[in-house]
Amino acid sequence: MIYWAPLLHFYQPPTQSHDVLSRICDESYRPLVEVFKEHPESRFTVNMCGVLTQMLDEHGHQDIVKGLRELGNNSQVEFVESAKFHAILPLIPEKETRRQIGLNKETNLNFFKDAYKPKGFFLPEMCYSDETASIVRDMGYEWVIVSGIACQSKWPLDYISSFKLSSGIMKAFFRDDIVSNMISFKNLDANGFVANIKGLAKDNEDVYIITAMDAETFGHHIRDWGNIFLGAVYEIIEDSDEVKAVNISDLLKIFPAVKTKPPRPSSWSTTNEEIMAGNFYPLWNTPHNNVHRLQWEHMSLCLEIFQDAEDKKDNDRSISFFNAARATLDMALHSCQFWWANKGRMRSENMINKGLVLQEEAIFNAYLSVASSGCRDSEKKKCYRKVIVTRYIASKIRDEILQ
Repeated sequence: MIYWAPLLHFYQPPTQSHDVLSRICDESYRPLVEVFKEHPESRFTVNMCGVLTQMLDEHGHQDIVKGLRELGNNSQVEFVESAKFHAILPLIPEKETRRQIGLNKETNLNFFKDAYKPKGFFLPEMCYSDETASIVRDMGYEWVIVSGIACQSKWPLDYISSFKLSSGIMKAFFRDDIVSNMISFKNLDANGFVANIKGLAKDNEDVYIITAMDAETFGHHIRDWGNIFLGAVYEIIEDSDEVKAVNISDLLKIFPAVKTKPPRPSSWSTTNEEIMAGNFYPLWNTPHNNVHRLQWEHMSLCLEIFQDAEDKKDNDRSISFFNAARATLDMALHSCQFWWANKGRMRSENMINKGLVLQEEAIFNAYLSVASSGCRDSEKKKCYRKVIVTRYIASKIRDEILQ
């Protein structure tokens, strides 16, 4: 038997407009829910970033949340955990990583109720590091899904990779990057996909394959691709004794865990050459990108000023400003501002600026928290000097994107 475990990643940034979100819901999310409902035998693992779950509720798309919750209660959909605002976890402090994960769990439990029982973890953009995986394991999650490029052992077709971290034993599932990308770019139709994965099995042995891609691929990026590809695949394999769709955690009951090397630091957009050069997360923090360098300098100071506020808040007014900074900083960590800063590949001056504005708002309120506290004037002046530096860096970023 060939076990196919597909994963869909649902995410929109906190800066997304109402109109664009509505279009994505109509083109992608609603049709996907319908495809799953029309095929009761369908199985899918879903990562829904909490920021999107909340936005769907706030923007009048509660039917999508309800539909996914019903599919979860029917065991058709398995939810996995992630970071609420889709931060690149290896690039932010451990404290913020734990907070992003905790916020995601809190938000999704609120909306998906008992259907939300994540065993696994989706690292945003599949950005893996041992340090991040150790945090994830320490917070109680059994497995992570990572890009195939990260695999350092024999390709896992009939076993599950298991490795030791400082916080315990973690399991990893590897995405088949080649097949996933062929689906994402419409280079493989339903019949071709089923024929392709049937070729994995030899001598009637049990094997598995994992595909993973953005949910928006189906309908928003490729018109009606949910029906044309997914619906067609489910129809082909409905009565098959060779191919079966499963949730990723189902594989834990079927295949043995084997001790392996941990995954290599990487993302689902990293090449082997970039890994060898130590450029593990190139679309979000590459040494060749001056905007990235300035963005992370600004973010580093933003986090410092916020920490000053957290350490010094000591009265109602100071705490009020701190809470405003906290809420904005959560959003300001989202990945899209960095992804859109890749000139020649992906570039959006407005998305870069929107992320920068969120950081500036967090800085603004964090400093007001410090200024309203009872700390010494010398400490307030020291913090304000940091604010002045962030203004200079922000101007440099805007100069870069305007020129």
